[in-house]
Amino acid sequence: MQVGADRLAAKLNSFVQLTEQELDCLTRLQSRPSSVKVGHALVQEGQTGHKAFILQAGWACSFKIMRDGSRQIIGFPIPGDCIGLRSVLLRTSDHSFAALTEATVSGVDASRMMAIFTEFPRLAAAILWAASREEAMVVEHLVNIGRRNALERTANFFLELGERLRLVGMASDTAYACPLNQYVLADALGLSAIHVNRVLRQLRERGLMTLKGGQVVIHDVAALERLGGFEQQDHMDRV
Repeated sequence: MQVGADRLAAKLNSFVQLTEQELDCLTRLQSRPSSVKVGHALVQEGQTGHKAFILQAGWACSFKIMRDGSRQIIGFPIPGDCIGLRSVLLRTSDHSFAALTEATVSGVDASRMMAIFTEFPRLAAAILWAASREEAMVVEHLVNIGRRNALERTANFFLELGERLRLVGMASDTAYACPLNQYVLADALGLSAIHVNRVLRQLRERGLMTLKGGQVVIHDVAALERLGGFEQQDHMDRV
């Protein structure tokens, strides 16, 4: 099985113990990967008739461009995530997706996705579970922007990101690689890049976490969770 398929299978296995046939389906879905360059737009806001994409390697971002030209980042798809699935089913994308790093993706059109849902209902349930987790993260993101102060929202953001990466085998309990620079973080957290720099310095000086050289290291998990009001999502019993 390809590494990208391993990521997706690892995540879905948290909910459903996948059968050999279901694992084979995931592998076949990702059997024709393509490379995309940094900044390449996978889906544009308002686009119709587009494919969904399984991100096999690299990082992406979902975002909306505001009237003044500024960007609000909604989320960061990581390997094992499905990009644009909801907008494919709704037939029109209400926001855009682009590669943040060099990436590898496999496209899946709507008819193929519907066929999978019919042929493999357990796999469809697992994909729905993954989509529901992502929706919960969007809700948490809304709370971050609307109600948490800069320190709290930043702490919550990095803890959530670590949990997502652990689910696909890309993080330990206290460390993970992170390619996000301060300008990208600013667009996600609703802060200026200068403010992000100040917040990261405060977190480091408090002995809570460090972001340096593309690596996040969490020094005090419990204290960071208290600061960010973070509760790990309970994984449902597998079916």
